[in-house]
Amino acid sequence: MPTRKLHLDALAVASLLVCCALWGLNQIVIKLSVEHIGPLTLSALRSLVSGLLVLLWCGLRGIALFRADGTLKGGLLVGAMYAGTVAFTYLGLHYTSASRFGVFLYLSPFVVALGMPLIEKSERLSLMQFGGLLVAFAGMALAFVESLDGPAPPDQWLGDLMAAASGFFWALTVLAVRGTRLNQASPEKSLFYKLLFSFPLLALCSWLSGESLTPVWSAELIGLVAYQCVVVTFASMLLWYWLLRRYPAGKMSVFTLLTPVFGLLAGVLLLDDPLTLPLVLGLATVTAGLLLVNRRVPPVT
Repeated sequence: MPTRKLHLDALAVASLLVCCALWGLNQIVIKLSVEHIGPLTLSALRSLVSGLLVLLWCGLRGIALFRADGTLKGGLLVGAMYAGTVAFTYLGLHYTSASRFGVFLYLSPFVVALGMPLIEKSERLSLMQFGGLLVAFAGMALAFVESLDGPAPPDQWLGDLMAAASGFFWALTVLAVRGTRLNQASPEKSLFYKLLFSFPLLALCSWLSGESLTPVWSAELIGLVAYQCVVVTFASMLLWYWLLRRYPAGKMSVFTLLTPVFGLLAGVLLLDDPLTLPLVLGLATVTAGLLLVNRRVPPVT
């Protein structure tokens, strides 16, 4: 069991920024992907391919995945929570824009911040740190102020609701890892459980929904799916679980508020979206909130 740190150091901050950038771009990738393949089918495929990659990685590195260590119940719980996260993410992006989706999805840090003290008292946020969380969320909302204007599509409310559900399930996934024996398992085993047990649930949902299981494959679709499977679900999630075993989950989760902002920046760089004043102010406000959350608080005597 690695030594748990009470604050995020430079390595953690840099790693979280990389994860958020990759996840922000992934929102655009998912939106493009579901135009060619059913969202539930795609989510099941992502779990399957990424799970095989984790299995291969562990085989090459000699990491034991099937040793009895009391983590099975936690693995089942995490797999179910992750299935809910992915299913609502892919379905929600089918009904609403990636910009709106980010606002509702990243309510999850609040759930983690409220739930972690029940698991580990040392991760309770101070009043100033919780204020920083509110400031960071306000900054994210400010970055999206222009993208939320205009007439709403008829089913947009459904996509927004699914985004909130996805964020809730993501928070439960984080809490389940920290609150069960998975907290002592390797990052590879935690990720493998999540993918192993989510795949049959997502595949069943795909079959029940009547989605086509034989999409028309193209070079573009293969590239989009490969990014989601290899870069996001395999590489970045291994890094996330490695960090989760070593750093405060509540403070880590606040960093995910940068993900939708990175998504907007990706739109600016890749889709020639305008770089507006609300986006710049939003980035500055999120940064200020993160500084408050990660400010060292003197211990209470």
